[in-house]
Amino acid sequence: MAIERAGAKIVKFYIPLILYLLFLLFPFYWMFNTVFKSDNELYNMNINPLYIHNPTFSNIVTLFKETIFLRWMGNTFFVAITATLIALAASLLAAYAIQRLRFKTSGPTGVAIFLSYLIPQTILFIPLAHIIFKLRLWDSLWSLVLTYPTFLIPFCTWLLMGYFKSIPKEMEECAMIDGASRIRIFRKIILPLCLPGILSAGIFCFTLSWNEYIYALAFISTTAKKTVPIGLVTELVRGDVYHWGPLMAGALCASVPVALVYAFFVEHYVAGLTGALKE
Repeated sequence: MAIERAGAKIVKFYIPLILYLLFLLFPFYWMFNTVFKSDNELYNMNINPLYIHNPTFSNIVTLFKETIFLRWMGNTFFVAITATLIALAASLLAAYAIQRLRFKTSGPTGVAIFLSYLIPQTILFIPLAHIIFKLRLWDSLWSLVLTYPTFLIPFCTWLLMGYFKSIPKEMEECAMIDGASRIRIFRKIILPLCLPGILSAGIFCFTLSWNEYIYALAFISTTAKKTVPIGLVTELVRGDVYHWGPLMAGALCASVPVALVYAFFVEHYVAGLTGALKE
């Protein structure tokens, strides 16, 4: 019986898990594989494409010498971190007000905020472009910092609303009886308790800001001010010529910060989503 249970577990759990991991990790392996191949090897159909026959670092050298990749990385870090902080600050206050103050239209307001997240960015970037032009922020990183929260705040507010709902109101009521103000309660009680939710929302904001493409393409034209997604595509795709080696090298380097964020905070991320969805 024990052997049968072990065999059933292998068939029902381990084999599907291994197949899923292979499917999930194969794009990263292909990216890594392409980085260390020369163009001759990359376009040679007579050899095994899954194996690197003659490793080369020329693609990485090309990426860092012929482009300003480090400048793009710095721009992306600045935009992603700043937009994340703005979105978290606004989302925390909005979610707490909707969930705890309970004014007459708090319910519809929360639903409306979440529904605004469903509006496609391809529709919003046209009126936003007009606003950015009027504010004289065109071709500036601040144009991205101010527009990214338009799609970050709605989802984060909905996520934090669910997390605030899981925190007992009695804790705040006891603090109010002891004379604590609403602001002090928010700083001393609510923020420490909802830290997993804040980290979860922060990871979500950082990831979307890091990978955003449409607004960065529409609002930024100067090469030195571009972010990584736009810089790689516009500078390493020239006409119908795709420089796959440097492209994959840039994509691999750009994926490292996001991978590190998830690696260090994955437990808090899962806990935050669980706290937001369990009610």
